[in-house]
Amino acid sequence: MNDSDKSRIIEMAWEDRTPFEAIEREYKLDEKATIALMRSSLKPKAFKNWRARVSGRKTKHEQLRDKSVLRAYCPTQYKPR
Repeated sequence: MNDSDKSRIIEMAWEDRTPFEAIEREYKLDEKATIALMRSSLKPKAFKNWRARVSGRKTKHEQLRDKSVLRAYCPTQYKPR
């Protein structure tokens, strides 16, 4: 995996509305592999904060999301600047 892909995966993992399944579809990393990547890439405090943030968050798992949400990101996330 190149640095650009790694950076994008970390960015997606931090995003509240990007489910782990979207990361798996795009980069073939399941939730456990994403957690391992985050653990090895972030400082310990940043990793702890991230885990606290995503643990139990409904938007990080497609099966827990409202069925009407069909996107992997917030509509305003990729606005042209």
